[in-house]
Amino acid sequence: MAKRRLETMEENRAKLVAAARKAFAEKGYSAASMDELTASVGLTRGALYHNFGDKRGLLAAVVDQIDSEMASRAQEIGSRSGDDWQGMLAEGAAYIEMALNPEVQRIVLLDGPAVLGDPSQWPSQSRCLQATRQAMERLVEQGVVKPLDAEAAARLVSGAALNAALWIAASDKPEDVLPKAQEAFLALASGLLAKQH
Repeated sequence: MAKRRLETMEENRAKLVAAARKAFAEKGYSAASMDELTASVGLTRGALYHNFGDKRGLLAAVVDQIDSEMASRAQEIGSRSGDDWQGMLAEGAAYIEMALNPEVQRIVLLDGPAVLGDPSQWPSQSRCLQATRQAMERLVEQGVVKPLDAEAAARLVSGAALNAALWIAASDKPEDVLPKAQEAFLALASGLLAKQH
């Protein structure tokens, strides 16, 4: 009985996140109606409040889901390079490029910071930072990167990628900003190299 109840709660949670993701992408956070959203999946506002506390909590869950997907995609792209340094650069460039996706722009890069505050404090960004720190530790140990504090270097590289994505999302011409942002990101990150790579 308890297992079934837990499964139902997880199903309801997943339904609400999926519906919110669609509503926030189409209408934006402020215009999305929680009554319409819950009704679209056959649930009540009570289910929303029980699972997420409020609309802001639901946005946090949606942002976490999308940002985690972005990080996974970027890591997958980075892993194809076969080299830790090139992989880290490819991850950052891929994350920046994802800012062209309208769903990412609206939910993660525009509404997310406006409603949830500083993205560097989000759980998804903290997980990303830890992965970057571990990669930076390996690069320092390998002598690829200057002997810097790995966390400091990871925070600056992660921050540069995030801020480039935020800039693209806020731009009137994101496609024009993307190559500039990626070029500057690569130039900044290359300053960490112990020697030309």
